[in-house]
Amino acid sequence: MPQSPRVRAQRANTAAAPVFSRPSLSSLLPVLPLVLGAASGAAGAQADAAEQVVIVANRSPQVLSTVLGDLSVVERVQIERSGAANVAELLARLPGIEFARNGGPGTSTSLFVRGGESRHTAVYIDGVRVDSQATGGAQWEQIPLEQIERIEVLRGPAAAVYGSDAVAGVVQLFTKRGQGPLQGKASVALGSQRTRQVQAGLSGAAAAFDYALSASHGRSDGEDARTAAAVGHNPDRDGWKRSSVQARAGVRLDERQRIEASVLATRLESDYDGFVPGLDDRSQHRMQSAGLSWQSRWSEAATTRVQVGRTHSTYETQPSYYRTETTLGNVLLQHEQRLGVHRLTATLERRDDKLHNPFDGYNAAFGGKRHQNALGLGWRADFGAHALQAQVRRDDDSEFGGKSTGSLAWGWQFAPQWRVSAAVANSFRVPTLYQRFSPYGNPDLVPESGRNLELGLRWRGAGSEASLGVWRNRVTQLIGFGAAGPCSDPFGCYVNVGRARLQGVTLSGRTTLAGVTLHGSLDWHDPENLDSGKRLQRRAGKLARLGAQTTLAGWTLGAELQASGRRFENAANTQVLGGYGLLGVTLSKPLAAGLVLDARIDNLGDKRYELARAYAAAGRSGQLSLRWTLP
Repeated sequence: MPQSPRVRAQRANTAAAPVFSRPSLSSLLPVLPLVLGAASGAAGAQADAAEQVVIVANRSPQVLSTVLGDLSVVERVQIERSGAANVAELLARLPGIEFARNGGPGTSTSLFVRGGESRHTAVYIDGVRVDSQATGGAQWEQIPLEQIERIEVLRGPAAAVYGSDAVAGVVQLFTKRGQGPLQGKASVALGSQRTRQVQAGLSGAAAAFDYALSASHGRSDGEDARTAAAVGHNPDRDGWKRSSVQARAGVRLDERQRIEASVLATRLESDYDGFVPGLDDRSQHRMQSAGLSWQSRWSEAATTRVQVGRTHSTYETQPSYYRTETTLGNVLLQHEQRLGVHRLTATLERRDDKLHNPFDGYNAAFGGKRHQNALGLGWRADFGAHALQAQVRRDDDSEFGGKSTGSLAWGWQFAPQWRVSAAVANSFRVPTLYQRFSPYGNPDLVPESGRNLELGLRWRGAGSEASLGVWRNRVTQLIGFGAAGPCSDPFGCYVNVGRARLQGVTLSGRTTLAGVTLHGSLDWHDPENLDSGKRLQRRAGKLARLGAQTTLAGWTLGAELQASGRRFENAANTQVLGGYGLLGVTLSKPLAAGLVLDARIDNLGDKRYELARAYAAAGRSGQLSLRWTLP
């Protein structure tokens, strides 16, 4: 969490809903093929989802149906129809994921994958790492959803592939890549709270060169983010505005070699109520992410990729001044070799982290830096109906020394439409530089560690699929904010004090009946603090999503229900965030060649609920947009 007590409290996070009884595994198996959900990922996934190629599982292309893990894919068409305000809100509609937010779309946001902390999910944009060395984990409010073309989500530890951070999962976000003839796109959207957004872009390919360029701007008057009973409540609208640009270009040097560069920059400003009654503070975010890569396919069996990336992000508040700056650098060299049924990978990676906090009126300037060097090896082989995969990685951290991680997965297609899988893995997350070097920092902190076991069962038929996942992830040496002691500040210090057990069951799938595509998922989570026996803060024990989509008289009609069980605001589980159910509806219709009208109403029942204590969530809201594409 950020620095001064004021900022730390301001950036705390969210959530709450109906109550479901916990089923036994044996009771779920007979109904598995009948349950509707998003086993392959996003709502409305394409019929040929099994043949999609994904990157996130091993950092190299792989057919989705062969992945031995719990993976979801969200394409641009689902993003556009979702009406989601940001990435975290969109991802929370996938199985096993929930989010928390202090108010509107521009405020502090956390994402919980399988009950893990927000910092336990590794995030990449076009292969370039995104993280905060202040709060830990990606600052989700910074990432402009309007510039994202595709999202891949891997649930479960992947430290043996990605190193530190991938304790609960990995999210890879991809911007648009140009292809085909010149194509122009533009959109304009109007919504509740005087929300308005515009976006325009060009993309295409000519000879050996491909390109994509887009820019967007949006703003909203917002709603009053705090409840009337909140300390420091200022009864006004807390608005936001965001501008972003994206560029991606590639050159094919010959039939086997390609060079690509990508840049994403965004600026976000949002209002929030400070701790002084009647005073509004404003947060300012800046993020720039850039990557350069070269890939060579030496033969049908051998591929090498080199990537260099850099991300710089800042978070600043005014007039109550606070500022933090994180700079990340990474260099990746990865080679893949196929030998018959065997697929071998070797990875060398260098990561650099840097934090700088100037004097903020409370604390003197401070900062720090570190680096990690890593070697990773992977093996995958398919023996008829059986598949085996093993990954090992050794990270050498400039502060903590060596850390070894590994994973082992097995899959068995025991019938034409059925596959069972099992996996074990360990993981770790090094403390942030803020947790080490701030006035509340503790130089004796050690990395958090996780050990995970999961089982999966998947059924796939003609146009339908369903899956069942069961997992247990035990995390030790959890870092929390404790009483004064090992640091210089009397307010409190960061310490390794926590143990958590993250376990749960996810049932999901999709099908089409009488022209209606149905998708949904059920999650039973048990994220427990093993030291206190209490549930971890702001995480629900039960989650449910159910959606339907069909076409009628040229209109595409959709509806989606999201339900969440109750959550607790505090570690003692005495402050309850009530459960809720939200219904959203969508309409979409082509008006002319290349011109599409989209409409959406969220929270149709105008449900009043909280994602974080004393922070109001949006009531009924709507959005109307026009999308134009030049063929």
